[in-house]
Amino acid sequence: MVSDGTADEFADLAVRLHDEATVVETLDLVVQYALRAVDCQYAGVLLVRKNQEVETAASTDPIVEALDQVQIECQEGPGLDVVTERATVVVNDTVSDRRWERWAGKVAALGVRSVLTARLSTGSTEVGTLNLFHAEPDAFDADDEAVASIFARHAAVALASARQTENLWLAIDARKLIGQAQGILMERFDLDADQAFAVLLRYSQQRNIKLRAVAELLVTRRKLPELPE
Repeated sequence: MVSDGTADEFADLAVRLHDEATVVETLDLVVQYALRAVDCQYAGVLLVRKNQEVETAASTDPIVEALDQVQIECQEGPGLDVVTERATVVVNDTVSDRRWERWAGKVAALGVRSVLTARLSTGSTEVGTLNLFHAEPDAFDADDEAVASIFARHAAVALASARQTENLWLAIDARKLIGQAQGILMERFDLDADQAFAVLLRYSQQRNIKLRAVAELLVTRRKLPELPE
């Protein structure tokens, strides 16, 4: 159900989205606000590349990327239909939905029963989709769908104005590389996420190498010269 203070959320969102300095920060803000504007458990943004490939660009939980991957692997699902055909789609129960049976069965197996998807579009540009998830069936009603639609329009305008397409994907790819590099350090040296990031940042500063390049080096070579123990 729609959360209290939705009108205030929209007003605050409109201001803050346009104040964000980078596309990555804008995307993070979009999913965090979506989590609050509609009573969902997870939220994510699925963006469309120039070649019409889709990719998770932001999420509030790691499960969102797994859910998006189901659509990509099955080549079916509400997020893909919304990009090309509809403004919003509501799946009341993935256990009983028959529109995308392969997708629905796999999503249900991941513990998600309700899905609400809204197109991110400026009219002339298809940006992607905003996807909201809940573990309970029938979690989203008509009010939620209306709010998600309005919210998606706000977000699409902010994203479209914030991004140059190549810069957008460079930023997203960089964040993913940094996350992978953090994971390697966390596993190898028993660090938490903040400590792992601090190692990458210190190496970047000491060697005067961009953080993205440091992460790529670690991911591809599985080690960094003089990596601190």
